[in-house]
Amino acid sequence: MSRSVRLVPAVAALLVLALTGTACDAGVRGAPGGSGVGDPYFPKAGNGGYDVGHYSLALDYTPATRRLTGTAVITARATRDLSAFDLDLAGLRVDSVDVEGEKARWNRTGQELTVRPHTDLSKGETFRTTVRYSGTPRTLTDPDGSKEGWLPTADGALALGEPVGSMTWFPGNHHPSDKASYDIAVTVPQGLEAVSVGERTDQSTKGGRTTYRWQSAQPMASYLATVAIGRYDIARTTGPHGLPVVTAVDPGQAKASAGVLAKIPEILDWAEYNFGPYPFSSAGAIVARPGDAGYALETQTRPVFPGPPDVSTLVHELAHQWYGDSVGPASWRDMWLNEGFATYAEWLYDEDHDGPTAQETFTSLYEDGPDDIWAFPPARPTSAAHISGAPVYQRGAMVVHKIRQTVGDDTFYDIVQGWAAAHRHGTADTADFVRYVERKAPGKDFGTIWKDWLYGDGKPAHA
Repeated sequence: MSRSVRLVPAVAALLVLALTGTACDAGVRGAPGGSGVGDPYFPKAGNGGYDVGHYSLALDYTPATRRLTGTAVITARATRDLSAFDLDLAGLRVDSVDVEGEKARWNRTGQELTVRPHTDLSKGETFRTTVRYSGTPRTLTDPDGSKEGWLPTADGALALGEPVGSMTWFPGNHHPSDKASYDIAVTVPQGLEAVSVGERTDQSTKGGRTTYRWQSAQPMASYLATVAIGRYDIARTTGPHGLPVVTAVDPGQAKASAGVLAKIPEILDWAEYNFGPYPFSSAGAIVARPGDAGYALETQTRPVFPGPPDVSTLVHELAHQWYGDSVGPASWRDMWLNEGFATYAEWLYDEDHDGPTAQETFTSLYEDGPDDIWAFPPARPTSAAHISGAPVYQRGAMVVHKIRQTVGDDTFYDIVQGWAAAHRHGTADTADFVRYVERKAPGKDFGTIWKDWLYGDGKPAHA
C-alpha cells in the first residue's frame, strides 16, 4: 500500500487469511532474505538469504489435460538470520507451504513466492521447505524471442530452463549461482516415458500410471534440469571407464539419430583427453521432435536436441558438461565462459578429425565472418536479449584461441584442464578466469586480448 491505513480488526483478520491464514510468527529476530540476487540481466532471478543443498521433486502430469501437480521439498541453509525468504515460481497455484513441518504464511507477487516461517531461521541453520502446488505450467518467451519453461508436445511435454524457465515447473532459487543435488520423481500415464537428468533409480506402475525416479547427486544449477515426457526409445551403453550413457529418442527421430548418437562414447573419450575427467556420473542425450523446441540445450548429463543433431552440435553440448554445467557461470553476464569454450571445442574436434585447424577457423571468421560477431564484446552483452548472441559464441571462442596463440599448446591445455578442475561443480565469473589465466602464464602479456577481444567494442584491428 502507498499510504498508511489503520485496519479495523475484521479487515486485519481478512488480510491474515489472504496470506494463507496459518499460524502467527513467534517473534522475529531476522530480516527478509530478499527477492533476486541482482543479476545484471535478470535481477529478480534467485533470492537472498539462503543456499539450497537439495531439491526433492514429485511431479504428476497428464498430457491430455496439461495439468501438473507437484510437491517440492527444498533443503537449504540460511546464510543470515531470516524472518522470511523468497522462492521463484511463475504461474501455478500454491496449495500449501510448510517450513520444518509447520504451516507457514506466504504471499505472491509476480514470480516471487514469499514465505514467512512460523519461527525465524538462524544463520547457519538448515531448514526444509515443502511447497505443494498445481495447475497448468507456463511457456515463457525470452527477451530474444525463444521459448522456454514447460513446452507441451504432441504426446507429453519438454521442460527447458535457460535462463529462468525452470521456475515454471518447480519453486526454487532459480539463479545459476546456487547449485544443488536433485531427486526428481515424475508420474505419467502408463505407456509414456519420463526422462530426466542423472540416473534413473526406480520405475513402478500402479493404477494405470507409471512413476519414474531420477537422481542427480552432483550439484546442478536449476536451469540445467529437464523433464521429457512422451514416447521415447531408451537405449543404454557405456562410455569411458564404464560411464553409463543413456539416450532417449523420439521414435520418429530414431533412424536419423542413430549414427551420431553412437559417437557419444568416442566424443566423451576425446573430451576427457582434452578437458580432463568427465565431471558427472552418467551421460547421454534426449532427442525430441524438431518442433518441440527451437534450440539444443546442455541439460546436465543429458543434453536436449530438437531433432537429430549433427556431430558439431553434439560436441558442443557435451563440451558444456565441463564448461557451463560443472563450471557454471556466476551470473548471466558470464555466458561467454559457457559458449566460448563449447564453441572452441567444436573447432578443436574438427582440428583433430581431418577438418580445418582452429587457426584456419579463426582466420576465416576474422576475415570473412558475419558482421554480427562484432556487435558487442563477448563479456559485456548489451542486454538480456543478447546473452546468446553471436559474439558470445564465436567471438568468445576467438578469445580462447587468442589465449592459445599467446601461451602455446602445452600451457593452453594446462589452462583449460586446470580451469575445469579448479571450479569443478562450482561457479566462476570472467574476472576469476582472467586471474586464473594470468597466474598460469606469468610473464605473458594478455592486455590486448582482454582489452580488444574480450571487452572491446567492434572488430579488433589485428588478428
